[in-house]
Amino acid sequence: MTPEEFRAAVAKKGVVLTDQQMQQFQTYYEFLVQTNEHVNLTAITKQNEVYLKHFYDSLLPALEVTDLQTKELSICDVGAGAGFPSIPMKIVFPNLRVTIVDSLNKRIKFLEELAQKLALTDTHFYHARAEEFAAKKSEFRESFDVVTARAVARLSVLSEFCLPLVKQGGRFIALKAQKAQEELADAKYAVATLGGKIVEDIETTLPQSDETRHIIVIDKKKPTPNKYPRKPGTPAKQPLQAPQGRK
Repeated sequence: MTPEEFRAAVAKKGVVLTDQQMQQFQTYYEFLVQTNEHVNLTAITKQNEVYLKHFYDSLLPALEVTDLQTKELSICDVGAGAGFPSIPMKIVFPNLRVTIVDSLNKRIKFLEELAQKLALTDTHFYHARAEEFAAKKSEFRESFDVVTARAVARLSVLSEFCLPLVKQGGRFIALKAQKAQEELADAKYAVATLGGKIVEDIETTLPQSDETRHIIVIDKKKPTPNKYPRKPGTPAKQPLQAPQGRK
């Protein structure tokens, strides 16, 4: 996907990118590849692949859940790595107020510099473990309209990282590739325990490819119990599962 094909694909979804936004994506690409030479940010570095598998892919939540395009929502991106999906969404929809949390300081430094280069406002970056960022005494707990995550762990684990950060009435939007159905079934108990309800699984295919993507939308129906998230490392080692005999 060339930059112009990227522009056309986004336009097909009803969103017109300005020349300034296209330049921001080009600057993003160049700085990503340049930094990637000494900081491990991504295995994908060819321009056509970055525009498809990082930039376009990152826009899918907002292209499919359209109130992200117009409302002044607060978004927390958990484990964003090189800024996906929240930075591409911020470029296209500057109404979003973005907070990124990542456990690697090198990635946070990259993102801080990137935000300056792209002249992004209302973007905040935190070097922290997700379990600590969402802990019961954290100022960020249950404070965001939307929390996003892009394939950093299984959905049952991701839910424990992300749902405690979502305010009641807000949403957790997870981006997944293959095996989403299997993960959804496995995560139902964890989602319910943490105060959420799975409301939508939007399946789509990346342009110019046969790669499937799932945008999983989970509504926050009630507060997350104080004991979640558990201490760092525990959610990944012992994902929340229904007791024997319960589903």
